[in-house]
Amino acid sequence: MRRIQFIEIQDQEWLPAPIRDGVTSSLQFGINLLNTYRPVVPLLRRGLDATVMPQTAGHSVVDLCSGGGGPWLKLRRDLEATASNGGASALQISLTDRYPNLAAFEKVQKASDGQICFYSGSVDARQVPFELAGFRTMFTSFHHFAIEDARAILQNAVDAGEGIGVFEITRRAPKTVIVVSAWVFLLFLSAFCIRPFRWSRLFWTYVIPAIPVVLLFDGVVSCLRTYGPDELRELVAELTGREYEWEIGELSSGNAPLTYLIGHPRTGTSPRSEA
Repeated sequence: MRRIQFIEIQDQEWLPAPIRDGVTSSLQFGINLLNTYRPVVPLLRRGLDATVMPQTAGHSVVDLCSGGGGPWLKLRRDLEATASNGGASALQISLTDRYPNLAAFEKVQKASDGQICFYSGSVDARQVPFELAGFRTMFTSFHHFAIEDARAILQNAVDAGEGIGVFEITRRAPKTVIVVSAWVFLLFLSAFCIRPFRWSRLFWTYVIPAIPVVLLFDGVVSCLRTYGPDELRELVAELTGREYEWEIGELSSGNAPLTYLIGHPRTGTSPRSEA
């Protein structure tokens, strides 16, 4: 299958906020229910440890395109279990998005006792505000971007001297399309369980099924848009500036391989720490 650059409905500015928030909250619920990204913990730990600044007591993570909060509630606990100092305060995570789902972000912040916070303004992954310092992560979102924009995201991280981790559960394979379709059906049945509870979510799920339609359409398109390891290598080969170390590949993850990219400055320092 060749990569196809097509639109996803949730990316469109005209999509009503209740539907977009319902979609992102459903995705977050499903990812955490299945703990989909748990296999990336060793990779993420290596990336974090390679980019920690000497003058800080821990790590900062800036999660881009967070949607409904992503996998961080469970992933944070798994990462803490691998930390050398074992301190919960050593890992601070900031959720961001171009269209932030503030209700979902607030829920995640409360559930994490403040260890996961959020940036309430709109954040473009291609031009991350300088004040958002930390290792950047993207979960099930990098495929949304066309080649030029995907390259700009990586170049922006390099220009800022920040580490970055990209993780995708989607893949251009018939089996993955089938798995994603079954997953959407599970989310359809689970709408009552998603928190924070919203009557609008039930309306747009069961009365007018806009949320499941968007989930199914975008889920299939996501598979067709996903970058494979070879394409990720081509992207990083064209980056300029500071020397980086890149680790790219696929990781076995139950029903389907999980694609990943980890990058960090070769020297282990960043312009922020050198300034």
